[in-house]
Amino acid sequence: QVQLEESGGGLVQPGGSLKLSCAASGSILSINSMGWYRQASGKQRELVATIARDGVANYADSVKGRFTISRDNAKHTMYLQMNSLLSEDTAVYFCAMGIVSFATMKVSNYWGQGTQVSVSS
Repeated sequence: QVQLEESGGGLVQPGGSLKLSCAASGSILSINSMGWYRQASGKQRELVATIARDGVANYADSVKGRFTISRDNAKHTMYLQMNSLLSEDTAVYFCAMGIVSFATMKVSNYWGQGTQVSVSS
């Protein structure tokens, strides 16, 4: 069974920084794309950033220049460095990965449980 575990959320003042981590565990053959999504209260879930296996990253316009996504393929882990945080960045952040497991030998999408990021003075 494959699981994703997120960490690093919390409360931070505007202009501050946080770093989120998402670690995959289980019977993993390979991980394709990885991504971070967020859902603010009363709003739909939105894409924040994605990163391909070769490291090519894409960002939502709202976070470009402030957030950096990265991955460690050997550790099956993804990160999101968030700088210059704004109140509008407040949301539950979810990680997602396209993972090929030994059990299925095909890619399936897995999600983390979500971690709260609150930006407030």
